[in-house]
Amino acid sequence: MRLLPVKPLTPEFLESINFSWHTDWDDNTPYLTDKLVEVEEIEAHAYADAANELYDMFVEAGDYVIDNNLFHELGIPFNLVDIIKASWENDVHWHLYGRFDFAGGLDRVPIKLLEFNADTPTLLLDTAIAQWAMLKANGLDEHRQFNNLHECLKENFQRLVTLEESVEKFHDYYEGWKILFSCVRDAQEDEDTTRYLEAIAKEAGFETAFAYIDEVEFDANEGIFYNDVQYDYFFKLVPWEDIAIAEGELAVILTQIVHNQKAIILNPAYTLMFQSKGFMKILWDLFPNHPLLLETSFEPLEGKAYVEKPVFGREGENITIYDEDGVIVDQKAGHYDNFAMVYQERATLNRDDDGNYYQAGVFFAYEACGLGYRTGVRPVLDDDAKFAGHIIK
Repeated sequence: MRLLPVKPLTPEFLESINFSWHTDWDDNTPYLTDKLVEVEEIEAHAYADAANELYDMFVEAGDYVIDNNLFHELGIPFNLVDIIKASWENDVHWHLYGRFDFAGGLDRVPIKLLEFNADTPTLLLDTAIAQWAMLKANGLDEHRQFNNLHECLKENFQRLVTLEESVEKFHDYYEGWKILFSCVRDAQEDEDTTRYLEAIAKEAGFETAFAYIDEVEFDANEGIFYNDVQYDYFFKLVPWEDIAIAEGELAVILTQIVHNQKAIILNPAYTLMFQSKGFMKILWDLFPNHPLLLETSFEPLEGKAYVEKPVFGREGENITIYDEDGVIVDQKAGHYDNFAMVYQERATLNRDDDGNYYQAGVFFAYEACGLGYRTGVRPVLDDDAKFAGHIIK
């Protein structure tokens, strides 16, 4: 793979665009790399085609999970099953956005799906704004990216109202509906991401507000309120499984709110199915040997290198990589070892001349719409990984 050296964006500039996590705290190094990944146009199209095809497969597999009540296999908490079913069965519960994580895609290394961050994906500002700004600051053509994420998110907000591909009738249908955006306190990346999404929704034409989740009032019969104002939509950058486990009462109330049609929650509860790493096993069963998939099982794979990962987890925590002889290649401790594990065939990640590993992230908002890379010195890309932008050659 080839990299294009560029002048990095300054912390002062990044803070001016509300990009706060520009420096890694542990070693004071920049979070954004000073090299852009060079991507062939045909490779960018392949990433987009892969994400679009996979989303259709996820929808088909979602029907299969619900029809066969496979929630336990996915590690879904029992107190979310009803709201998952309710959100799946009604089109008003629109999937706003997600991010596919891919191995490969460059230098003829095949694209393979690692997982789908469908519920609470981050890297949003990194992909939509920061890497675009890096091209512009270096006098490069900012259109030379697979990156129309901002515009696609804006249109997908409007589809919450039109419920169809075209958004031309948004202002004909829109009746002053309000969206409340929320995340937990003291999580700067989550807050920056949430506030960015709020800005896009406002640009799309909605009335919006932001509140930390502990400031929000939830009423099973009346809906969702903040400062005595009722909201029709509630975006929460809080994982559904965290709500189910740590806030069981809230999970029940949200289920009742959805059943009573008092609010629509973003992302919908059914995205937790897609987010579960156990869904990779369902996909493999339904689409065996599909070229975009990796063999995945609920038991360790024999005779091949594989990755052990929890059905729910983040930033590489509790992931262990084994070679074909069962010897550990890399592992990362973490806080997710209470979840069930899945075992996925190890894929080949692209690497640069210094040996760094690269994992592609492709955002999906009704369609594939943005590409960026996480990169690190070890095969488990954890919270020490950096973000690398790209440029289409």
